[in-house]
Amino acid sequence: MKPIIKNILAVVAGIVIGGAVNMGIIMISSSIIPPPEGADLKTMEGLKASMHLMEPKHFLMPFLAHALGTFVGALITALIAAKNKMTYAIAIGGWFLLGGIVNIFLLPSPLWFTCTDLILAYIPMAYLGGKLIQVKK
Repeated sequence: MKPIIKNILAVVAGIVIGGAVNMGIIMISSSIIPPPEGADLKTMEGLKASMHLMEPKHFLMPFLAHALGTFVGALITALIAAKNKMTYAIAIGGWFLLGGIVNIFLLPSPLWFTCTDLILAYIPMAYLGGKLIQVKK
């Protein structure tokens, strides 16, 4: 297979699989950490209206979803990419970071969570995913 095709497939697979991991964690999060009483988390409007009810524990699962989704996406991408594996892994981190920034504008969250999420969940996790593949070589 041509390297360019392999690299494109690697990026697409990383985005799709990483996004699926992210969504999977978000979908099960309310069964692990119940939402605050009276919070409607099924719609974006309900989530915005319930944000003031959220405690720090309610931000754990979204952080894990963002971090693990990025990590798995970068790992898959680096595993499949023909060469420059770390570059493609970091690109996946950039893609998910962009999604995180958009999410902050759509769903304002506390400043501490915004900073923690943007600084720790995306590029460092993508780097870790890429690094694990480099070590494996």
